[in-house]
Amino acid sequence: MGLSGLCVIHCVASSVLLVALASVGGALMHPAVHEIGLVLAIVLAAVALGRGIMLHGYMLPASVGGLGLGVMAGAMTLGHGPAEVVYTILGVALVALGHDLNRRAFT
Repeated sequence: MGLSGLCVIHCVASSVLLVALASVGGALMHPAVHEIGLVLAIVLAAVALGRGIMLHGYMLPASVGGLGLGVMAGAMTLGHGPAEVVYTILGVALVALGHDLNRRAFT
């Protein structure tokens, strides 16, 4: 959930920074930054959510988290703009929900 929160902060901060400092915005909006971030999110979510399936056996948390990762990946196909930000934040929220469901399944 922490990584999902950091992703939201990155997306919002990138948008604000791009408006405030257009010269810095180009480096932060480079596609490699988002691609590396998505790969890290997929790897970490697969480990955490997959571990949850192995320990408690519930598929719902991993399904919700996987949907969120898919939405995040789909957002990368959109051009930079409001739609990309909305879909990325929606995807991050779904991943965070999946992690929360995973955590609650243990209690």
